[in-house]
Amino acid sequence: MIKKLLMALLVALPFSSMAQKFGVVDLESIFTSMPESAAMQTQLQETTTKYEEEFGKLQEEVNKLYTEYQTIANDANTPESIKERRVQEIQERAAKVDQFRNTAQQDIQRLQEQLMAPISQRINEAVRAVGAEGGFTFIFPNEPSLLLFSGSDVVDVTPTVRTKLGLPATAPAAPAAAATR
Repeated sequence: MIKKLLMALLVALPFSSMAQKFGVVDLESIFTSMPESAAMQTQLQETTTKYEEEFGKLQEEVNKLYTEYQTIANDANTPESIKERRVQEIQERAAKVDQFRNTAQQDIQRLQEQLMAPISQRINEAVRAVGAEGGFTFIFPNEPSLLLFSGSDVVDVTPTVRTKLGLPATAPAAPAAAATR
């Protein structure tokens, strides 16, 4: 009985796999080609620059306090309590700078996620639509680390998804390197 069941499964497996249709899509090239992606990068860069400028100002304040402390550190006429207060002030200010840096990194990460969400959603909707229209069982990201084997029956749906998003069917070629003299 078990042999008959195994034989039936072995016979049925090739037929069930023939009915499946698989595709791959280059999500990275699509993402980088979208105008929204360029706008997102610009906004992220502007925000990062503002945080970097503010961080620089805060770091300058800490450096100034440290320079002032160095002038009194070896002065025998300066009381120890003043020196200790200056050291404590430098430590507190440095801690605030670190806290600012951490908050800035979190804010930038949050902004990136917020800006990427609608772009990713739009791409996902286009991939789903192409999958439904083309009768695909699965569409996988075309990433070497994810695909261990890609047979000849796997269809690259990247051009179709690009068209669905209103992008050229093929990604623009990378700019040629400038000729050296």
